[in-house]
Amino acid sequence: MKLLVVEDEIKMAKSLKRGLEEKQYEVILAHDGLSALKATETTEFDLIITDVILPGINGIEFCRRFRRVNTQTPVIMLTALGMTSDKLTGFSSGSDDYLVKPFDFEELLARIKVLLNRVKGLRGTSSLYRYANLTLNPENKEVARDEQIIELTAKEFALLEYFIRNPDKIISKEEIAKKVWDVDFDTGTNFIEVYVSYLRNKIDKDFSPKLIHTRKGIGYIFREEA
Repeated sequence: MKLLVVEDEIKMAKSLKRGLEEKQYEVILAHDGLSALKATETTEFDLIITDVILPGINGIEFCRRFRRVNTQTPVIMLTALGMTSDKLTGFSSGSDDYLVKPFDFEELLARIKVLLNRVKGLRGTSSLYRYANLTLNPENKEVARDEQIIELTAKEFALLEYFIRNPDKIISKEEIAKKVWDVDFDTGTNFIEVYVSYLRNKIDKDFSPKLIHTRKGIGYIFREEA
């Protein structure tokens, strides 16, 4: 497996490279966002690990630009910025996971394994999900309603995929946080509502029938309702 590590702190970059290579990963280093983009133009990576604070263009902008041409390769962001708003910014740019510094290297390895297995599973299936007039293709991460392509971020896609895999079932915020974000739900934050709102605006606002419905005090249900 070939990984791209984007980190401007040389000591940290070398440490990550050494540790990952000991686990039999092939690692390419980039020390700024523009160099990382150039690397992705000439090399196909299985996964990317990037810091957020980088010279040139930061990790958020790097991820946004990368996602314009590649929606499948997993991206993990490493950063000292640990507020929920920072994480949401990272996810909205197209990252698949977010790890706050300082982090445990074994945790990073575990998250890498989860994302690589997820991509392997998606590439190994040709299943096309259909519900009402919506289609979702896990292989190329393409979503459409009434044959109109809808662009989603990585997390919006993951949320919709979880909904479409669990139709006609009330899903709690706690379940969504655990299954989609792999975090414990914090009742003091509203990031679930924010992402459901993002998704509704893209797949429901201009289409009929409506598919995502709130069950006040309980959670959400994905089903066809007028």
